[in-house]
Amino acid sequence: MLTYFALRTRTARTIASIGAALLIGLSGSAPSQAQGELSSAERCLSANFNVSLGAQLPRTAARLNSGGPLKIVAIGSSSTVGLWVLRSAATYPEVMRRELSRLRSNATIKVINSGRIGDTIPNNIARFERDVFAHTPDLVIWQLGTNDVAWGGRPDQGLKRSVFEGVRALKAVSSDVVLMDLQYAPQVLASASYSTMEGIIIDVAKQERVGLFSRFALMRNSINAGVAQSALVTFDGLHNTADGYDCIGRALANECALTGVARPNRKLRLRMSWALAAKRADARERQQDQILLDDHRDSRSQWVTAIRADAVRRCAHAPLRQRTY
Repeated sequence: MLTYFALRTRTARTIASIGAALLIGLSGSAPSQAQGELSSAERCLSANFNVSLGAQLPRTAARLNSGGPLKIVAIGSSSTVGLWVLRSAATYPEVMRRELSRLRSNATIKVINSGRIGDTIPNNIARFERDVFAHTPDLVIWQLGTNDVAWGGRPDQGLKRSVFEGVRALKAVSSDVVLMDLQYAPQVLASASYSTMEGIIIDVAKQERVGLFSRFALMRNSINAGVAQSALVTFDGLHNTADGYDCIGRALANECALTGVARPNRKLRLRMSWALAAKRADARERQQDQILLDDHRDSRSQWVTAIRADAVRRCAHAPLRQRTY
């Protein structure tokens, strides 16, 4: 049976191993055995550690660096709502808020989820006044384009002009802007127009010099790195799983946390790598604990079986006694 001292000794060894894992994480590679112990969300993050928004977020950076309050509005469709997850805490905007608060603990982060199921780009823009501008955000995450192609839509130059107008309207109220593109999912890939929509979003982000968070590339990189598609995409072939939303929210938070920071920021990268290393070590410890628990259960089962067998044997050889009533 494992003693308390043995448990503490093993824990100390595990903590010591974090340092080695951290150095490996900073060098850009991780041991294969550690990779196998990570959740799908963490493996997704590992496959996209160098993701970039491609633009600075000056207002966001000013808020974070001053320690002032940062207000973020996430607008979009069902991916922003978090369709198929049971708790609002599992949606990508809320995951982003928690992770950003952890990385920039000096700032107060508020995120408003203005997603609406089924929205298209024109639907989003029609809601800007009520669901975005009314909150006076410092940063707007606009998740767009999926419903404009997934159900047979064909994006054209008119739709591209609408995206330009939408981005300019967001910039006009002095908000930083990040566009989030389509998901890398079967229902999207089945559309003949998904690449056209991707091209529109990329062109607008480049010409308007706003951020682009490519979840399409993030999910594709993850799947190419060995993460199962079913770990990131739900049964409907379109929406993200809880792990998918988790990876998206945390990756986006990491990039927002780095805005306005000279790269590489060793201290912040260290904190991110330390967090991943700690999770890997914790996963190893949980696995070891489970092995020990299973061994203990097996030993206990064998012990109980032996006692029962001995009792049966004793009863079989014991003389019968006369009972009186």
